[in-house]
Amino acid sequence: MKKMTGEQPQYFKQKAVKWIAIWGIWTLFGFFFASQIALQNQLSRNPVAFWRILSWQMVSGYVWFALSPLIIYLARKFPLEGERWRKSLPVHLLASIFIALFQQAIDTFVLTRLGYPPNRQFANFFEAYQFFVYINLHLSILIYWGVVGIKSAYSYYQKYRERELQTSKLEARLATSRLQVLKMQLHPHFLFNTLNAISELIYKDPESAEQMIGDLSDLLRLSFENLEVQEISLKQELEFLRKYLEIEQMRFHDRLKVEMRIAPETLDASVPNMILQPLVENAIRHGLAPRSSGGRIEIGAARSNGSLHLTVADDGIGVPFGDTTNLHEGVGLSNTRRRLRHLYGDAHQFALENGASGLTVDLQIPFRELKD
Repeated sequence: MKKMTGEQPQYFKQKAVKWIAIWGIWTLFGFFFASQIALQNQLSRNPVAFWRILSWQMVSGYVWFALSPLIIYLARKFPLEGERWRKSLPVHLLASIFIALFQQAIDTFVLTRLGYPPNRQFANFFEAYQFFVYINLHLSILIYWGVVGIKSAYSYYQKYRERELQTSKLEARLATSRLQVLKMQLHPHFLFNTLNAISELIYKDPESAEQMIGDLSDLLRLSFENLEVQEISLKQELEFLRKYLEIEQMRFHDRLKVEMRIAPETLDASVPNMILQPLVENAIRHGLAPRSSGGRIEIGAARSNGSLHLTVADDGIGVPFGDTTNLHEGVGLSNTRRRLRHLYGDAHQFALENGASGLTVDLQIPFRELKD
């Protein structure tokens, strides 16, 4: 005996809701025509009770409800779209006539027994059937085409939504792939620079070099733990950054000072993975390393008006002539710009500000707490 999967109850539920809705439409259809005939009936010399008029229209409405699955099947089997409409049109023309005639036969059989039409007697079924066909055949054909039209429009809308969803998924996959490529460019770039720093200390300070290798091992572990993740919490990002700074501080000793001003409410905020490390590395390499006295880096995080505000500021040599517009950006800064553009579009800000001393990188992204 086959087990029912989790999707099957949902499928049957959707089907039930669909047919309840169709039943409701035909019920409204019956009420609509009953009200119209009831108004006309007020002009008659022998008015008929409203409940009788309602019973006649409800019978017709529910006959159409019973025929709806067949009409919907034909509309789905013979769609009036693309190149198929040429073959489908004759099928629907014939089906509309036959179904309308069949519907009139049922109406004739049932409604005459319910007293319709009032004040009129028929000799036999065929005489009554002729009367019903003469009066209602064109309306029945029109109703058939109305159902086909609604089904065709709904099918077209479904296909449009499916294409739209598929396009959205493809765009999301493409954006994810691009982000992954940009991120993977940072890993070898960062690893090469770190190994280069270790090589500088192997002969000058073997103990520090050995400690740096241990720190690098921890750093790589943290990096690979989130290799496939595009966004992590600021707390995780800072943990990774501190490991990186420990390695750099062994290189620079007292020449590198770091201060972090992190608002506690920002620690759970979602940030792009490895967003701060390239900015800090850029500040060290281009701002502080050229100076014999080294310098200071300040890293800040604050929440403001629904945004997360991140800053990386150094008091190094800054940008030559203060021209941040034409600054040649390396892998770190250029990849950071691209990643932010892919992740947040126009909902972010990324700016370089050349102050009296040093460079400040100012970054704002939407504030979102990372959900577990």
